[in-house]
Amino acid sequence: MNIHNLFPIPVGFFDLGRDLTEAELAFIEGQETRSNTGNRTSTNNNILETATLVNLKQFMNESLQAYFKATTNPKHNADLRMTQSWLNYTQQGQFHHKHAHPNSFISGVFYAKTNPDDRIYFYRSGWQQIKLPADDFNPYNSESWWFEAVTGRLILFPSSLEHMVPNVQGSDTRISLSFNTFPMGTIGDEMELTGLKVGV
Repeated sequence: MNIHNLFPIPVGFFDLGRDLTEAELAFIEGQETRSNTGNRTSTNNNILETATLVNLKQFMNESLQAYFKATTNPKHNADLRMTQSWLNYTQQGQFHHKHAHPNSFISGVFYAKTNPDDRIYFYRSGWQQIKLPADDFNPYNSESWWFEAVTGRLILFPSSLEHMVPNVQGSDTRISLSFNTFPMGTIGDEMELTGLKVGV
């Protein structure tokens, strides 16, 4: 048997390769927060524009461009720019509700602080006309799939992909930094009547 993965959804993983500096971690842990569904989020929704996180932003931008090139490979001069970035704080017993990211093309989540069993769940989109129970779950028949949330790891994914965080079991506050992006430059193609210039 030969099975091909046709039109797969790309989920990218990038490791920072170092610990956060004391200044970075103190800044991330010390932000003012507001209530969110199931947890708390920073009141600053442009957190990566701060000088303290300049090196972290550079790592995320380089990872983002590599992911964009590998998955989209645009024909014209287009790149992705971060639009908003914020911190999520999830304490023991809290969760992050199931959601997607409208008005964004690629989204990212970076783990600044995690517990050993922290996870992120992604969900299959679309309505299933016929549903057969599976004997063993795999990426073809599952309605959801989880990945381990690892400190220092960045996960990139299409913004339309629904995801959530289950109740945190560990005693440490799970802290993640999320961001959205939007394509800038020449999008689409003039000859196909899909041409669009953003920020040009």
